[in-house]
Amino acid sequence: MDVKILSVAVLALAVLAAVFAGCTGTQTPAAPATQAPTAVPGTDSPTAAPTAAVVEKTVYIIGIDGEYPPYSYVDKDGNAQGFDVESAKWIAEDQGFEVKFQPTAWDGIIPALLAKKIDMVYSGMSITPERAAKVTFSDVYWIVNQGVAVKKGSFITIDDIKNGKAKIGTQRGCTAADWIQDNLVDTGILDSSKLVLYDNFPLAITDLENGRIDAAMYDTPVVIKSIERKDLELLGTIDTGEEYGIEIRNEDKELLEKMNAGLKHLKESPKWAELVAKYELE
Repeated sequence: MDVKILSVAVLALAVLAAVFAGCTGTQTPAAPATQAPTAVPGTDSPTAAPTAAVVEKTVYIIGIDGEYPPYSYVDKDGNAQGFDVESAKWIAEDQGFEVKFQPTAWDGIIPALLAKKIDMVYSGMSITPERAAKVTFSDVYWIVNQGVAVKKGSFITIDDIKNGKAKIGTQRGCTAADWIQDNLVDTGILDSSKLVLYDNFPLAITDLENGRIDAAMYDTPVVIKSIERKDLELLGTIDTGEEYGIEIRNEDKELLEKMNAGLKHLKESPKWAELVAKYELE
């Protein structure tokens, strides 16, 4: 036999042997595309290649007043909305964490924070000495005064309010209630029976519409929003110059730094003016 022919025949037999050997072994199932198998040095066994680690973002729970437009409120679909809500979302993205919103009764929102049921309060919280004695506040992000609403055509004046001649309603635990208590009730100008406290401000507005109270007092932007399309009007404002801040537990210093940094970036960005215009705060 020709030597060349013999060589070709031997080569063909070798190829066939390799093919049949591959068909008789146990096949390794194909690995998912994200875990392509690689051989371990010194063995024939494949092992999954390491995948990129998924970095989970920290999630902070933000306590809000769910009936406090334009700062925070829950819409008909159950979603948190408002100036403070959108601001918090922007800051979260800027600082690399995530947020969830938890509507909480206002007179229990500080206890909820201290009990660690929420991580912060971002919902038009005025900075007061009493609150600052329990928690830490972020940098100031807004300043408001107290607005007074009455029924259209009412003969009540701002002077009547200040002189204790009107039955006034407001939300329990808010700074409007504090102002009325400190400046009118405790000084003997207003009888305590003429200060009516509610679980939320919309209840005060309803009673004002129904004539059960003479006036309703609250943060001016909230009053303006609350009386839209109602037979009510803004009587005037009482200058209190209250400063809003984000409320954080004293020990959560890292979170405080993040929120202050995020606030600074937000106020320096075009988004700030956009939000102010959107929620008609000026």
